[in-house]
Amino acid sequence: MGVSGLNSMNNNNPLGVGGGGIGPSSIGGGAIGPGGGAPGSAVGPPVPGNQSLGGVIGQGETLDDLHILVLQLVMPEQREGVLLELSKKRESFPDLAPILWHTVGTVAALLQEIVSIYPLLTPPTLTAHASNRVCNALALLQCVASHPDTRGLFLAAHVPLYLYPFLNTQSKSRPFEYLRLTSLGVIGALVKMDDADVINFLLQTEIIPLCLRIMEAGSELSKTVATFIVQKILLDDVGLGYVCATAERFYAVSTVLNNMVGMLVHSPSVRLLKHIVRCYLRLSDNTRAREALRQALPSSLRDDTFGNALRDDMTVKKWLNQLLTVVGPPDQGGGQSSSGGLLAPRGLLSGGSGGEDTQQ
Repeated sequence: MGVSGLNSMNNNNPLGVGGGGIGPSSIGGGAIGPGGGAPGSAVGPPVPGNQSLGGVIGQGETLDDLHILVLQLVMPEQREGVLLELSKKRESFPDLAPILWHTVGTVAALLQEIVSIYPLLTPPTLTAHASNRVCNALALLQCVASHPDTRGLFLAAHVPLYLYPFLNTQSKSRPFEYLRLTSLGVIGALVKMDDADVINFLLQTEIIPLCLRIMEAGSELSKTVATFIVQKILLDDVGLGYVCATAERFYAVSTVLNNMVGMLVHSPSVRLLKHIVRCYLRLSDNTRAREALRQALPSSLRDDTFGNALRDDMTVKKWLNQLLTVVGPPDQGGGQSSSGGLLAPRGLLSGGSGGEDTQQ
């Protein structure tokens, strides 16, 4: 099944959809976006730390200075400059998130920045200036999504849903790419926390179809972050059970992974391949999915196609060897078409939650 049928994956979406991103290095704790963010923006991940907000921080900046800036977010004429300044100060003020969340009108101002961009999505007329501005607002929301004191409140208010229209865009222009990447960064910051409540929330939304669409058609950087998000969902037992509950869901995910591997044959990317292999390996923890992967696993992962690319990455080589050992060789005359489309073996993954088949 191709991406055109992905919306049918989610038959339980009571939340609907309302309505910067983490780069591959940030998945492991580095900078956000290509070259650290959109030009002119201050997008970047918060740096963990236990520094007190009291007293002087950074270059003479105090907690009072921070409060003054946050209060200015509600003033439309000053907001653009304040968004930029606050985005720059996230590393100096690790507890900026609670201040943002609990200051009256601040979150509403950030959401106002987001919804003001919606008319520029269709037809695609988003400018670099408008993209940079909203990316700075998204960077502050990423800060809120990452903080343990505000993450639950962030989810309870369904704030991630406001980002889904950005993830659903398809224009390949740079302003749209930065917008998608920064939006993915907010979701990536959520799943990076390994919080079961985050996964439960996301599974009630359209995040998997949205990520799969980006994985198939986005830039390499966006593909990597979207694949990371799917990987983190799969690493949760509930997430794995959800994807493996029906053949339709499983083959939606495995077909996109298969197509990505096919593209990497011609232009290898170790950082992207790493997350693809980890997704396959996690899927193999489900008994029925493991049987399906015996036929669905791309032949280029079974031979030495990526041997040279993975020569210096022992972790991915270990995962790949483990995957091939667990899945085993394909059955004779089985299941993968020359076009890369996957056919579900009769009865495979039909019905049931799939959760009881998860191996610990």
